[in-house]
Amino acid sequence: MDSREITPALEAILFTAGDSVEISRIGKVLGAEPWDVRQAAEELAREYETQGRGIRLLRLEDKLQMVSAPDYDEAVNRCLEKRRAPKLSPTALEVLSIVAYYQPVTRAYIEQLRGSDSSYTVAVLSERGLIAPVGRLEAPGRPVLFGTTEQFLRMMGISSIEELPPLPNIAVGEGIQELQAAIEAAGEKQEQLEITELT
Repeated sequence: MDSREITPALEAILFTAGDSVEISRIGKVLGAEPWDVRQAAEELAREYETQGRGIRLLRLEDKLQMVSAPDYDEAVNRCLEKRRAPKLSPTALEVLSIVAYYQPVTRAYIEQLRGSDSSYTVAVLSERGLIAPVGRLEAPGRPVLFGTTEQFLRMMGISSIEELPPLPNIAVGEGIQELQAAIEAAGEKQEQLEITELT
């Protein structure tokens, strides 16, 4: 299949799927290389953006998804009567940051870094689909390892975990202030993006 055929087929697949689809799977179905699928996705994403369309093409690690343009979130939510999810507390943002930067992590590791029980917060973040079990640690009791999810990438507005800003050096006094500012900025970003399922 040549590039002119990949783009409309890709658009049809993502529109119909309504969820993220692996690039490699799309490539197999279309008889195309993953690189060709990525290139078609980039062209389609540019087309949607430059034409001011109501949809966007989102890349989440090695997957693609068609979503509504952020400019129309309010209209979509009103029309579909979607409720805004409650904002994350500072504690939840702190736990989410630990998971994002140190994943995969156990709940015990999170609690060790925070110095307090995090059972409830881990459960809330799991319930919201921002973190999920990714395996078990090869240690006595085989504790669950947690990592971030596609929903986390959507909330942060990034395609890959590598796009997170680097952690400040907290060994120096200014680093702690930078970390606190980064957590507060994540909270503000959450207010803008909200944790709702994109349509």
